[in-house]
Amino acid sequence: MITKQVTALKILSYLKHQISLNELVNWAENVISEEEFYAEDENLLMEVLGLLGLADVKAFGLTWEDCESMMNKLGYQINVEASLAS
Repeated sequence: MITKQVTALKILSYLKHQISLNELVNWAENVISEEEFYAEDENLLMEVLGLLGLADVKAFGLTWEDCESMMNKLGYQINVEASLAS
């Protein structure tokens, strides 16, 4: 079952460089066609997953602002920390 939390965690994995853009796009495309959605959030999840599924098309892309907006829609706020590279 795909929920807002599952989707947010996948976006976060991309932002943390744990998965590639291609992996994120493939996941979104597969989820749209093969998975069930939490009914209450289906419209929102389809909107977010649709955007993610197009992220590898040059005309659409995926910016930091896109990720931040999607996370906000899913009920999450992104906080950024920085440290000196060693």
